[in-house]
Amino acid sequence: MPLDAGLVYKIVSEHEWIAAEAEGRFIGSPVDLDDGFIHFSTAEQAPETASRHFSGRRGLLLVSVETAALGEALKWEPSRGQALFPHLYDVLPLAAVVRVDPLPVGENGEHVFPAHVTAPGEG
Repeated sequence: MPLDAGLVYKIVSEHEWIAAEAEGRFIGSPVDLDDGFIHFSTAEQAPETASRHFSGRRGLLLVSVETAALGEALKWEPSRGQALFPHLYDVLPLAAVVRVDPLPVGENGEHVFPAHVTAPGEG
């Protein structure tokens, strides 16, 4: 089974996630709303996404989402370096979320990802 078999990941602020839980769904971050879809990353892509778009930011969460629950609204499209990234053309139903983990900043200034994302066979 691949490291991220059936999962994609969304980095959000704690404030965004509190609002999503209160509303019962996640409509997207400001950049998602501007682009018309919710940006996700695979386990392999998530660290670079954090580095490029959230460098040094604290108060972030890593939301793990089951791809099967998203249906045809999830599209894999070329982005950074023509790599395929998952984009959701719908709101994110909270029922598709399998876990939410803190995404702290380590001593080196980079985000520290949970073991289930970074270590094969973990989680």
